[in-house]
Amino acid sequence: MTQLRQLVLEELERRNYSQATAHAYVAAIRRFAQHFRRSPEQLDLTHIRQYQLALAERKLSPRSVAAETSALRFLYNKVLRRRYPLEDIPMPRNHRRSIPLVLSPGEAARLIDAAPNLRYRTILMTLYSTGMRRAELCRLRPQDVDKERMVIRIPHGKGDKSREVPLSPKLLDQLRQYYASLKHRNGWMFPSRQRKRPQHAITEKTVWHACRVSAGRAGITKPIHPHTLRHSYATHLLDNGAELPVVQRLLGHEDPRDTMIYIHLSNRTLRAAPNPLETICLSTDRAAAEL
Repeated sequence: MTQLRQLVLEELERRNYSQATAHAYVAAIRRFAQHFRRSPEQLDLTHIRQYQLALAERKLSPRSVAAETSALRFLYNKVLRRRYPLEDIPMPRNHRRSIPLVLSPGEAARLIDAAPNLRYRTILMTLYSTGMRRAELCRLRPQDVDKERMVIRIPHGKGDKSREVPLSPKLLDQLRQYYASLKHRNGWMFPSRQRKRPQHAITEKTVWHACRVSAGRAGITKPIHPHTLRHSYATHLLDNGAELPVVQRLLGHEDPRDTMIYIHLSNRTLRAAPNPLETICLSTDRAAAEL
């Protein structure tokens, strides 16, 4: 399993998968091998089907089964090159997506202002100003910040697709101040401070920690994580008049249906429909008018 694990990690890195995905895939493949007590190289499509049934019998959520299935699809189709048809390794039918948590503009300001240090403040401002995923932020390099065109290039987004997002002047000033303060530079905008990883960027765990610590200091009880700022970015763009195709492009969504969920969160859309209570005349309203 050690050699296969190395092959999986190398393929994940080659395809620019996030650290969280790499960790989840390796763990899922290990569970699959432990279930049959054999190396995955000795297993095939029949075993995958048996494993999916076993997961269903354990009453795992469709989301959990889908995560395990994604790892096995990657293993056999991308690493072992078995080329099994995807329809032979089906994903479980999932329930309707829940509406994501979004901060108000005031809460976003409180969160950023509560950051305990310059690095955390810059991380939070970058997430909220660009809608980056945490893995994209970790891989950000100084040369990706184009101050001449006032854009930030994200060369390796999800699915290894590139995109550009506008660079806020306020964020540019913050990035300059932060980068000038760095004592150790290794080519990343947010270099690791770990002695064992001097040439690496920060980990996604650091980004997560920046959100949680700042939320606690701000007194925000909502479960804040890096993607909360991405959701807030998209929703506030719509609130301020951005059109849906523009938001889709800025988020790097291939499917517009992934972006449409933010329509349900936009106050601009909600305010457009009159509240039915405001359209009727109550006896108390007439009494108040007479006074």
